Amino acid sequence: MRTRQSRRWEIFLLSVALVVGSAGCGTEPEAATGPLTGRAAAPATHSSAEEKAAGKAALAAYSGYLDASRAASARSDPSHPALTRFLADPLLTRVRMAILDAKEHGAMRTGKLLSDPEVVSVDLAARPPTVEIQDCLDASGYRLVYARNGKAVPGTRGGRYLATATAVRYPDGRWLVNGGAAHQDQPC
Repeated sequence: MRTRQSRRWEIFLLSVALVVGSAGCGTEPEAATGPLTGRAAAPATHSSAEEKAAGKAALAAYSGYLDASRAASARSDPSHPALTRFLADPLLTRVRMAILDAKEHGAMRTGKLLSDPEVVSVDLAARPPTVEIQDCLDASGYRLVYARNGKAVPGTRGGRYLATATAVRYPDGRWLVNGGAAHQDQPC
């Protein structure tokens, strides 16, 4: 029984760190507004300056996502307003569900999650325009603890591992992170 509970918390840690879980539907206005699609969404050719600007905007969205996720997790607040500034579904719903799950189990996040992201591809001709990001996350100092006493949740662990994320440009021009995965089996 203890092993099963420890495994659940380990899986939960993974989902909170980069929020890997089941997809869901959001109800926020940003979730209802889809990414750019159709012929008028993007020109046929793009300059390297446009791709560089897209990569920079996507990295800013990714950094905002990590900051918003840390703030929401530290407060056990799945409705934290910063989440919708940087996230879109299905990732937005997965983040909210992970934070809500932690809250229901009396847990919260403390510490610091270190990140070193880089853009690995930019596709402005895609429908929607997409930027793929790769990151080396260091969760060694980012812990899942019980809110009542600050003790670490059994079976949770940190470490350094590869993470990937996808940012897309939405009709209002914002880049939002809508997908992500943690690859704890791939250290960096």
